[in-house]
Amino acid sequence: MDSTAVALVRRPPRVLADLAGTAVLGDVLLVLAAAGFVGGLAQVVVHVPGTPVPVTGQTLGVLLAGSALGLRRGLAALLVYVALGFAGLPWFVGHTAGWQGPSTGYLFGFVLAGAVCGFLAERGGDRTMVRAVATMMVGEVAIYLVGVVWLAVDLHVGMGKAVALGFTPFVVGDAVKMALAAGLLPGAWWLAGRGAAGRSHRA
Repeated sequence: MDSTAVALVRRPPRVLADLAGTAVLGDVLLVLAAAGFVGGLAQVVVHVPGTPVPVTGQTLGVLLAGSALGLRRGLAALLVYVALGFAGLPWFVGHTAGWQGPSTGYLFGFVLAGAVCGFLAERGGDRTMVRAVATMMVGEVAIYLVGVVWLAVDLHVGMGKAVALGFTPFVVGDAVKMALAAGLLPGAWWLAGRGAAGRSHRA
């Protein structure tokens, strides 16, 4: 085995998905699984009176997928989710597909958030609770930055009204999802570390 191969084998994982290996087929399967995960959570829907944007589990899926896969795979997973949904696969909210009207901007925000969370996770942003919370917050900002601006343009309302419709009603719910994601990621690293330590001890 040459020195390059040895370096690749010994390179420590930067994100959780690296624990599964680096084969191309494995990456493709991870991307598709993450897109399906987000699509599944999209079916967890709570409609909020007074706003065209429902509360869904998508945000949780986006934050977890981006952070667990890293920049390139996280970006790819969310691009696959959005592209296939636009193409007709019914895995948007309520088993819908295609253009989502006022909510479409949030889908584009998911792509940005997946990339941002992946970028930060590659730099240790998912290793501790404090870092994970910060990573999740940046991901949430990315989603709302795109989603609320789109909402304002689509509904022809000012930014204040768009914030009231597309951000304020979801603060508490998204804080809970963000905290859940921030707890799961360091926990997964801890379990992975114990598993590796156990294998090393048996060896």
